[in-house]
Amino acid sequence: MKILKGDKVLIVKGKDRGKSGKVLKSFPKLNKVLVEGLNKYKKNQRPKKEGEKGQIVEFERPVDMSNVCIVCPKCKKQTRVGYMIDDKNIKHRICVKCKAKIS
Repeated sequence: MKILKGDKVLIVKGKDRGKSGKVLKSFPKLNKVLVEGLNKYKKNQRPKKEGEKGQIVEFERPVDMSNVCIVCPKCKKQTRVGYMIDDKNIKHRICVKCKAKIS
């Protein structure tokens, strides 16, 4: 999976297009990521106890990976992720545009 927890991403498609945020969690089997503060939805919640009022809860839903693009920490541009193997046979993620390592 090319996008991991803690990466800064930009939404490319959908209602939040152009906004960026930090990845809180990734779901590799579903091919989705949860982005902080984006793709928010509202849900009506029923009262749990007698005498309590119902409420509207706002929460974030996961976004499909194809609708998200990673932002390079060095050049601050949206980019694709490449891979490079160093001389110690360790695989690193790199920015395709500026060849900088992505943590």
